[in-house]
Amino acid sequence: MPGPALRFLEYVFLALLYLFFLRVVRAVWVELREPRLVPASSAPGGKPSGALPADRQTGAVAGRKAKVMRLVVVGPDQQKGAAYPLAEELTIGRATGCAVPLPLDNFVSQVHARVFRRGDDYWVEDLGSTNGTLLNGRRMTGPSPLRRGDRVQVGRTVLELRK
Repeated sequence: MPGPALRFLEYVFLALLYLFFLRVVRAVWVELREPRLVPASSAPGGKPSGALPADRQTGAVAGRKAKVMRLVVVGPDQQKGAAYPLAEELTIGRATGCAVPLPLDNFVSQVHARVFRRGDDYWVEDLGSTNGTLLNGRRMTGPSPLRRGDRVQVGRTVLELRK
């Protein structure tokens, strides 16, 4: 092989090696970084804007039972059927402190995503995970509202919002 072609291939190899190294460093950085915290903004009356009235916090809604929503694992099969009732906020990830622990899914970050309530609606947000979060098959770019029947995929695990 001629000298210039061999030299060119060496440079290409070095460039690919550096790109690989940078990708590994980025993945480690994302895993070690603390999750973003979203501060609760205060309304003029001093009450947080996302706060619910006392009767809503206990679940009573004008004489009716409040609908209790939950996340149900629909895949993979070894965790299928596990249900997690939704609270004001819960986290999804491999860490033991997560409300929805997924220790068997190696494609899930330590603290991968969170589901939180704003008013009467639930929202899902990716917390800077390495592999991202999918909502109904689409990659999320910011907090997105959750509706009954929506599917959230973190790693290989698929969760569905049910009543």
